[in-house]
Amino acid sequence: MANFVPLKTYQEYPVDEMRQRSIDFCKEMHRRRTIREYSDRPVAKEIIEQCIATAGSAPSGANIQPWYFVAVSDAEIKSEIRSAAEVEEREFYATKASEEWLKALEPLGTDDEKEFLEKAPWLIVVFAEKYGLSLEGKKVKHYYTPESVGLASGLLIAALHHAGLATLTHTPSPMGFLKKILKRPDNERPFLLIVAGYPEEHVQVPDISRKSLDEISTFVE
Repeated sequence: MANFVPLKTYQEYPVDEMRQRSIDFCKEMHRRRTIREYSDRPVAKEIIEQCIATAGSAPSGANIQPWYFVAVSDAEIKSEIRSAAEVEEREFYATKASEEWLKALEPLGTDDEKEFLEKAPWLIVVFAEKYGLSLEGKKVKHYYTPESVGLASGLLIAALHHAGLATLTHTPSPMGFLKKILKRPDNERPFLLIVAGYPEEHVQVPDISRKSLDEISTFVE
């Protein structure tokens, strides 16, 4: 039986302040845009550390916390990741992606060149633990791993944006090379690669919009 303690961290606000906080945060997050052109300006390690710490506050099934983050700033490792990713990307664009898929990607201007994997100051690879290991080395079952790691990744993206950094979510398929390059154990699998840094000067983004509240929600009252 778990040991329960009083909740001391919850902070309640007056309704008007709650409303304004919700509006302000919504506006802040809607300023977030995915970019693919990054400056090589350095970003302090402690900023990335705090953003990952925020990700670690995410809820998880049975409080297993089945995530692990590898933050890479080493130029040689970033170059190795780029080379391996582009091998998979060339295969994707040449043979794996359907015409329909490529047509959907066309407005975004994506291709198999991934310069951002080298130029951005930080790559954060999110790993999902398929199972845990006891002190005796036995496998320990994990629950709701994809959901839990997805929640942590969302918080990480929000934290990086809130700190003033631009991001890109990159999911080359397959991603096994990340596990190999970063020497991760057998019980982990790559879940997501997040690029983080400052936008390149005069960077442009696709002229696209997001769905309205009415398009993404229904309220049953």
